[in-house]
Amino acid sequence: VQLVESGGGLVQAGESLRLSCEASRIIFSSYTMGWYRQAPGKQRELVADITSGGKTNIEDPVKGRFTISRDNAKNTVYLQMNSLKPEDTAVYYCNFVAGPYVYWGQGTQVMVSS
Repeated sequence: VQLVESGGGLVQAGESLRLSCEASRIIFSSYTMGWYRQAPGKQRELVADITSGGKTNIEDPVKGRFTISRDNAKNTVYLQMNSLKPEDTAVYYCNFVAGPYVYWGQGTQVMVSS
C-alpha cells in the first residue's frame, strides 16, 4: 500500500493550492479517504474526508475555503484549498483506514505567508 501526496508549496495569504494524493495497491474506491494536517508543535488534526460514495465532511476551521474530492479512476483524492491563511501552514497528510490498520502518506508541506 502506498499513498503519495503532492501539490504543497509556499504561497501568500489569500492564494490557493490543490493537493493530490495518489493511492496504489488498494481497492481505492472502497475506502473513505481523509486529509489531515499537522502544524509545528500541534497534534495532527482532521481537515476533511470523503466516503467511498462521495459524501464529504469538512472540518470547521476550513469550512467554506477547502473542498475534498476524489477520482476513483485515477486512485486519487484531492484537497482544494482556497483563501489560504497563515494558520493553514502545516504538513498535510492523506490517509485511509482498513480494519485495524491506518495508512498514511509521507506528507506535503504547505506554508502560507502573511
